Amino acid sequence: MCKNHGVAYVKPGEVEVREIDYPKLALGDRKCHHGVILKIVSTNICGSDQHMVRGRTTAPEGLILGHEITGVVIEAGRDVEFIKEGDLVSVPFNIACGRCRNCKEGKTGICLNVNPARPGAAYGYVDMGGWVGGQSEYVMVPYADFNLLKFPDKDQAMEKIRDLTLLSDIFPTGYHGAVTAGVGPGSIVYVAGAGPVGLACAASCHLLGAAVVIVGDMIPERLAQAKSFGCETIDLRNKTPLPDAIAEIVGVPEVDCAVDCVGFEAKGHGGNADKEMPATVLNAAMEITRAGGSIGIPGLYVTGDPGAIDEAAKKGSLSIRLGLGWAKSCSFHTGQCPVMKYHRQLMQAILYDKVQIAKAVNVQIISLKESVQGYKDFDRGAAKKFVIDPHGMIPN
Repeated sequence: MCKNHGVAYVKPGEVEVREIDYPKLALGDRKCHHGVILKIVSTNICGSDQHMVRGRTTAPEGLILGHEITGVVIEAGRDVEFIKEGDLVSVPFNIACGRCRNCKEGKTGICLNVNPARPGAAYGYVDMGGWVGGQSEYVMVPYADFNLLKFPDKDQAMEKIRDLTLLSDIFPTGYHGAVTAGVGPGSIVYVAGAGPVGLACAASCHLLGAAVVIVGDMIPERLAQAKSFGCETIDLRNKTPLPDAIAEIVGVPEVDCAVDCVGFEAKGHGGNADKEMPATVLNAAMEITRAGGSIGIPGLYVTGDPGAIDEAAKKGSLSIRLGLGWAKSCSFHTGQCPVMKYHRQLMQAILYDKVQIAKAVNVQIISLKESVQGYKDFDRGAAKKFVIDPHGMIPN
C-alpha cells in the first residue's frame, strides 16, 4: 500500500507534515462508487487556510489542510463514466453532488447534500463537511464526473501547470469577485487586498476590460506585485483618506465597482493600520463605490471567530454602515465562488495565452516538506502564491 503524507493543523501558528491514511473510495462505512483517487500534482496554500492556522476559526487539531487541488486520476470508482485513469484534472474547492436543487441551479458553492451541518462543503476546511484536505500526496474526490475539470491535452497542461493549478480556487474566486461587482469594459475598479486572491481579481478585471484597476494594501511588496502587471496602487498605511487617494488617480473620489479580497481579518486604514477593524473594507467599499454601483465580496467572513476583537465579531456580527449602502443603492454579492461556473472558460483563457495568472500572483513552487516554512512566509505577507509539488512532478 502506498504511503500518504499531508499538512496538518497542529495549533495556532503551527502546522506539520504527518503520515496520514491512504485514501479509500469510501464515505464512512459505504463505498464511494462515484469517486476517484488522485495523485496530487499541485496543491496550493490559500489565505483561507491561514485563517485556520492563525487560530481564527474553530478548526480541530489534526485537520489535514488544503482545498486547492490538481492531480492525476489513479483509481476510479465503478460508477465513474467519463473521467478515466490517467486523466489530469482540476478539482473545484467546492464539493458538490450535482443532484440537489442548488447544484442544478449552478450554485455549487452551497450544495445541499455534502455537508450535514450547513449548505456547502470544501476539502480540508473547518465546518465544511469533514472532508480530508489535499495538501497531501493522494486524496479522494467524490462525484468525480460532475466535479472534475479534465485538461484536454496532458502535456500542454503540464507546461502551463503553474497557471492551471490556480483554477481550483483563487483565479475563479478573484474572477467571481470582479464579475459580481459588475466589472466590464471601461470600468474603474478598486480591489481591496493584494494577496493572491486580490491579485487574481485584479488580473481578472484586466481580462474583463477594466480601464483602471486600483489595488489597496499595506504591504509594499504586494503593492509592487500589483503594479508589475499594470495596476494603480494605494498604500493604506498612509493617512490620506481613501476617497482622496482614489481622486488623485482618476480625478474623482469614487469608482464604478469595488471588490473585497480581504475578509474578516481586515485592519484599519491610515492611523489605524495596526488595529484590527473587521468591517473596515466593507464600509470603505460603500463609501467609494458610486451610487448604483456593485460590491463583490469574495473575501472570507465567518460565523465563528474565537480570536475576534469583541463578542459580536466572534459571531460574525460587524458594525457595517448598511444605511450608506442602502442610500446609494449599492448591490452586494457574498459567499463562496461557484468554481464550476467559470473554470472551463478560464482554462481556455490560460491555454490560449489570454492571461498570465501565475505571473500576476507570483507562483512559487515548493515541496511538501517546505510547506511548513511556506505557511510562515505567507503569514508574514510574502508577495507569493505558494504551490506545493508533493511528488516533484512540476517541470522547472
